[in-house]
Amino acid sequence: MPIDFSAEFEEQIDGDQLDLAERQALRRVAGLSTELADITEVEYRQLRLERVVLVGVWTSGTAAEAEQSLTELAALAETAGAQVLDGVVQRRDKPDPATYIGSGKAAALAEIVATLGADTVICDGELSPGQLRQLEQVTKVKVIDRTAVILDIFAQHARSKEGKAQVELAQLRYLLPRLRGWGESLSRQVGGRVAGGAGMGGRGPGETKIELDRRRIRTQISKLKREIAAMAVARSTQRHQRRSGAVPSVAIAGYTNAGKSSLLNRLTGAGVLVQDALFATLDPTVRRTRTADGREYTLADTVGFVRHLPHQLVEAFRSTLEEVSDADLIVHVIDGEHADPLSQITAVREVLAEIDADTVPELLVVNKIDAATTETLQGLRQALPDAVFVSARTGDGIDELRAIISERLPDPEIKVIVCLPYERGELVARIHEQGRVQSVRHDAEGTWVEAHVSADLAAELVSYQR
Repeated sequence: MPIDFSAEFEEQIDGDQLDLAERQALRRVAGLSTELADITEVEYRQLRLERVVLVGVWTSGTAAEAEQSLTELAALAETAGAQVLDGVVQRRDKPDPATYIGSGKAAALAEIVATLGADTVICDGELSPGQLRQLEQVTKVKVIDRTAVILDIFAQHARSKEGKAQVELAQLRYLLPRLRGWGESLSRQVGGRVAGGAGMGGRGPGETKIELDRRRIRTQISKLKREIAAMAVARSTQRHQRRSGAVPSVAIAGYTNAGKSSLLNRLTGAGVLVQDALFATLDPTVRRTRTADGREYTLADTVGFVRHLPHQLVEAFRSTLEEVSDADLIVHVIDGEHADPLSQITAVREVLAEIDADTVPELLVVNKIDAATTETLQGLRQALPDAVFVSARTGDGIDELRAIISERLPDPEIKVIVCLPYERGELVARIHEQGRVQSVRHDAEGTWVEAHVSADLAAELVSYQR
């Protein structure tokens, strides 16, 4: 009996039991097709882009949350360079250990793939090697998971040497347990006697090709770890130099495509890449700027986070993410235009906890208020009463944000009252740059300054203290 994929799906839960009809149904998610209406681009798109069908398993939460997760997967697929043809969600208490969605639903998915002419299936989760293999056997097309899509996007966007090495390390860690091979073409185990026409010169090293590939991958992983560790030392040295100069650091973190780079540009004029795409920024950018009273601090733009960020990426990018965990303040940017910004906050905080940055003071900043609806902003103001609401595109709220960042920066620990001769104007400038000035007055003796400064600067000012 054919399955009616167009039937409406209703949420019905009887106690702790899932309704049988819901469990057996694949639910189509409307509005995921990204086919172009402009017929002049169709041939180009078909030559360049993979045609994909998305599959998700809804195990908890509401139907809207399940559809939103699949919509995000569609955005990831488009960013990676795919054309989304359709998307389906199945209600289950847990993913099937063999085929992710069950054998019957896998057969139904194969019909959808054949009907639409898709060449790839993307699953909204991280699949085991066995699930990938069995689902490919049923659908007869390539099957990948959410993690593979994110890794592909990172590989496309990495620009620096460190970023490329980090992405390659994450990809190899993901690939290692998923290497597969078929038949004799991958075998290099040849006997000592003439076997199948192979004699002298045909004896292999005693490894199958897949074993040889695994060994090469492990060797490359070790090499990349050493390279990234060396780069991490250089990055750590740069942070230490900023610390020794008593320059406070602020890290801009948040969900991918929340507008972090736009905010950095607005605050510092950094001129970094701004693009309406997921994971447009992979390489961290650090810029110096000043508060209204002249105090200097750094702003670091970091890689965006996403739900279920692959642990391979978190580990590979740990040296880069130290810009966040070592900061004095985290500016957590929230996409005010998004349908469910509160769930994005939760996802970001989970990653911050994973990199030991959950103890760093946090300032919530709701961005894109120029594009958000009035109802959405009202709801966010009630849910996030301490947040700052800004628009990096128009500049609304930026002055307020600068003032609050200035207030949240840590005070230097030593209070000094000094009288500096007028010929030591460079010391006055350093106090303004590195310390928090309480008062300044001038008389015949020189410039009197009351301020909080670092221990290093206080040591230089000892002879001028009063």
